[in-house]
Amino acid sequence: MSTSDATLPKVVAAIDLGSNSFHMTVARVTDGHLHVVDRLKEMVRIAAGLDKNNNLQPKTMQKAIDCLQRFGERLRDVPAEAVRAVGTNTFRRARNATEFMRRAQEALGHEIEVISGIEEARLIYLGISHNIPLDNKQRLAIDIGGGSTEVIIGRGFEPLCMESLYVGCVGASRKFFPGGDITEDAMHRCQLYAMQEFEPLQTVYRQVGWDSAVGSSGTANTIAEVLLHNTTDCKGITLAGLQWLREAIIAAGHVDNLDFVGLQAERAPVFAGGVAIMLAAFEVLGIKRLDPISGALREGILYDTLGRFAAEDVREVTIRSLADKYRIDPGQANRVEKTALALYSQVSEDWRLRKEKYSDMLRWSANLHELGLTIGHAQYQKHGAYLIQHADLPGFSLEEQLILASLVRVHRRKFLFGELEKLPMKPNRAIRLAALLRIAVVLHRARSEADIAQPIASVNDDGLTLTFPDNWLESRPLSRADLEQERNYLKSAGIKLRLE
Repeated sequence: MSTSDATLPKVVAAIDLGSNSFHMTVARVTDGHLHVVDRLKEMVRIAAGLDKNNNLQPKTMQKAIDCLQRFGERLRDVPAEAVRAVGTNTFRRARNATEFMRRAQEALGHEIEVISGIEEARLIYLGISHNIPLDNKQRLAIDIGGGSTEVIIGRGFEPLCMESLYVGCVGASRKFFPGGDITEDAMHRCQLYAMQEFEPLQTVYRQVGWDSAVGSSGTANTIAEVLLHNTTDCKGITLAGLQWLREAIIAAGHVDNLDFVGLQAERAPVFAGGVAIMLAAFEVLGIKRLDPISGALREGILYDTLGRFAAEDVREVTIRSLADKYRIDPGQANRVEKTALALYSQVSEDWRLRKEKYSDMLRWSANLHELGLTIGHAQYQKHGAYLIQHADLPGFSLEEQLILASLVRVHRRKFLFGELEKLPMKPNRAIRLAALLRIAVVLHRARSEADIAQPIASVNDDGLTLTFPDNWLESRPLSRADLEQERNYLKSAGIKLRLE
């Protein structure tokens, strides 16, 4: 990392709220490199706490909250901007995730992001790629988690193919071995179920190909450890080794009887499901051998966080890529961004928008506000919002995508402030960000290269005052009419706009 240490934090921390385990890694930053100084892990098994309606049960939530309180104690001296916590598959599924997140963030003392499956795959590969020799070979990486399985082919630090499958060791074990009984039939059905998940990847992944295969996280490392201590095959994970392990698990008959050397008692309840998923991957993708490797999601989070300090924020790349892909007019985007940020700098203190994430969201929404024009001009703000909310956007959490989509959705026409009230942030702050974006768009409605007179913005008790140079409004009746129309729109959201 080329950026000097002066711009980097001294310590960074990553918290991975997985479906099976919660992990925390704390690392010291020296010369742009990470040196792990502390690791904490607790087997929360939160996916097992989902009821039939996909609601987290109170007992499970409390266990998770207690764990996060302990993590929070360790993070007391770490700056908030150097801490990132992410939730994965279970939090994407849980219907009451919002309720849990409110309590969880209070317990941890830091914000928690829920990320998409594809973003999880990207971060996993980032963590893996920093823990293997850098060369020009292609690698297949498989990470079997509690609620999902990520499958990636990459070269160097760049992923070439990424997928997140809706099958994990906790979910599979609950579904096929609910009472702990392990039978030949249940193992067969579990493996077949997992093979159906891998099936859509078969042709593409085999065509892209790989030189070697690696497995990260608990399932792969545990399988390799069990094979190492209980068989004569010391060549990592092989199909023959997995087939032996499958038969040995069935012979045990129940999870309580799984006493392999190398298998920790806390992992035994989900081990059969993990083995079935790994077997499915080998058979569908044609894997010959897979080596366990350190480095996974939390390491990826650490390196991604460090990149944000070093001006290597992948979110910036994502925004530029979207703008290029959908042929957004760069001149107009730049004009709106410049004005929106100029207004923001004048009111951020009074409007309590000082956090960097607010200026980022305003800047990104300014760059993408015309995203939907390539689909159709009528109601293009709706098209743009849909694309942003539902696309796979590397670097962005689901919450960030929702906020960004909502700002684009309400940037013109009727002010749908009800959309903003649903966001996971204080409604008045979302409304104020939207107001700044809307005003910037209105001021540049003529799409002229000529610079407009940047107004002076000031906040009063019930709204916003824009002061223009003498005679500017009088000499531009069309601009004045646009601003007066916007004043009526903002009034519905509780913001009184004054023009002077």
